[in-house]
Amino acid sequence: MSNDLFYLYDESEETKTRFVSFMAESTRFDLAIMTTNRFYGKKLVINIQNGRSAIIGSDDLEEEGYLEFAFNLNETEAAELKAFLEQIIYTAGAGDSD
Repeated sequence: MSNDLFYLYDESEETKTRFVSFMAESTRFDLAIMTTNRFYGKKLVINIQNGRSAIIGSDDLEEEGYLEFAFNLNETEAAELKAFLEQIIYTAGAGDSD
């Protein structure tokens, strides 16, 4: 068995990460939201509590059941997360400042 790896890519990039913790009506969210050039304007959203992550853009927010599946949330929790993420995704530059 060879120890050589076949890399599809191996790149470094400067990114901007926003750490947000907030209490919604039904649950607490602890998120890391990463802005990078890699995902065509979408954000990499990581739920720090359970380690689940998803690449999210406006199309993903509109896809029924996507947040529930990606973050293992119930319908109420997903609606609360969606309400927060809409502020980040739909507002140009939101969440990207220092």
